Parts: sequence; C-alpha cells; structure tokens
Amino acid sequence: MKNRFIITTILLLAGFGWAMAQPHLKGGENALAYFLKENLVYPEYSRQNCISGTIQVSFNIDAQGRIHNVKIYKGMGIDLDDEAIRVLKLTSGKWIVPEDNDPNANLVIPINFSADQTRCRENGNTDMGAAIEAYKARQALVDAVTNYYSNKYLGKADTTKENEIIALKEQLGFDDDFADRMVKQANRKLKEGDKESACEDWLFVRNIGSNKADSMLSKYCH
Repeated sequence: MKNRFIITTILLLAGFGWAMAQPHLKGGENALAYFLKENLVYPEYSRQNCISGTIQVSFNIDAQGRIHNVKIYKGMGIDLDDEAIRVLKLTSGKWIVPEDNDPNANLVIPINFSADQTRCRENGNTDMGAAIEAYKARQALVDAVTNYYSNKYLGKADTTKENEIIALKEQLGFDDDFADRMVKQANRKLKEGDKESACEDWLFVRNIGSNKADSMLSKYCH
C-alpha cells in the first residue's frame, strides 16, 4: 500500500504572495503533484507515529530549470522536513521557466503530509504533539547510538559501554523490524534514482549496529 499524503503545489514568492508568471514542471499543470506523489517516501518515524503537517520549502530556479538553495521556509523540525527537501531536489532540471524568471526570487512550495488516520486510530497513535516533542528529545540518544557503532567499526569505541548502547537501542525501537523498514525505505529511494539518500539510510542502519544493509552499502555506496 502506498503511503497516504496530500501534495499542495502552489508556487509562492516568499513574502510577496502569488507569483504571477510561475515556473512549472514539465508535463503540464498537475505534473508536480504527480511527481511528488510518486516519489515522496513518508519518513519512518512520522509514519509510525502518525505525524501530519505542512512543510514549506523554498528554492531558487535558474533559466535551465535547475533548482538551487533548497531549504525549509517553514517546517516542523522533524523528518518530514528532510523528506520535503529531498524529494523537491529530485525535480531539478525538470522545470520550465518564463523568460522573465528572476533566478534570485525565492519560490515556496507547501507540501502537506497526511498520515493514514485509519491505521493511526487502530494503533492508538493519536497524540501528534507528543510524538513531535519525542522526536526532538530523542536525537541525542540517536547520536549516542550511531556514534558508538561508527567508532566501533573503526576500533575506537569503548566497548565497556555496549550494554548501555543496547539499552538505548531498545528504548529507541531500533530492532530488526525497524532496520528492515529502513532498508525498504532506502531501496525505494534507490529505485527513484536517489542513490545519495538511499546510501544515507543504509549507513544509518549499519550505524545502529545492524548488518541488514551491508550488501547494499557494498554494492552501491563507496
């Protein structure tokens, strides 16, 4: 089943309201909405915790339809921000721009993520605010785990602390099922042609102490 989300594709000039002559993706009026729908991967934490929201991404676009300076204009400070940036970057070079396009104009696309509310109600995951705060609070713990294993592979870790790291992994839910879901997420990104982000996900799996992504890292990431 595809991840459920809604894509809003109105282009705005940041701070100036509607853009009169708007750049548009090759393929017609609905091409951008279709591209995002087909290529966006609902991030694992937000998907599991039923987090929905609108992420506004700003960017510049040159005469060749390449996009630059892609960044969050208004976000939530969680993994939805990263995914909105990632998928928008995949559109670079696919845009048609008007002759009077200003390459320094900041364009904004609001992307609305809508979680599968049926699944969320069935699983009892309805406190989105608490999940967002938990995401922000857990980053130091995530870093502790990934730093430990990246150092362990280099022979530099204090292995007397491994039991503490294993306890952190259990607290964070970094089990085999989680690793499998992350590998699946990365595989989809690779299929879309985004090897860089796929490699980042596979490396993350390795750096939480799992070998489930090792074959993909060896094959695609150098």
